[in-house]
Amino acid sequence: MYLWRMKTTLIWATAFGVTGIAFGALGAHALKAYLTANQLASFETGVRYQIYHALFLLALAAIQHAGAVANTRIIRNLIVIGTILFSFSIYALALQIVLGANLRFLGPVTPVGGIILMLGWLLLLFKAVRSQKTA
Repeated sequence: MYLWRMKTTLIWATAFGVTGIAFGALGAHALKAYLTANQLASFETGVRYQIYHALFLLALAAIQHAGAVANTRIIRNLIVIGTILFSFSIYALALQIVLGANLRFLGPVTPVGGIILMLGWLLLLFKAVRSQKTA
């Protein structure tokens, strides 16, 4: 069971890492001609947070492998959902003119994603502190 959780976490980490690099390259090269400086900065924020959380998931996989913290599935799910809501809503909002769509309704999704990311970090902290007390 733990091996499957670690494998799933690694799959998400690498998926976010690969797409984060691809989106970063897209923003650094192809989108400069189409986005304003503010839109490009927002897009880059999405990329940065996606990469941060790909790295978080790699660390979480190591924690799962070591068995240092019990039941990390909820943490992984919070980070995955939060990253999708946070980063991908930023991408969509930055690209709405290029896409020819009004996606302003996604504006409130970004902070919800951020809150979910914070919950994932806080749950890891809680579990780490709790596991230290019982060790």
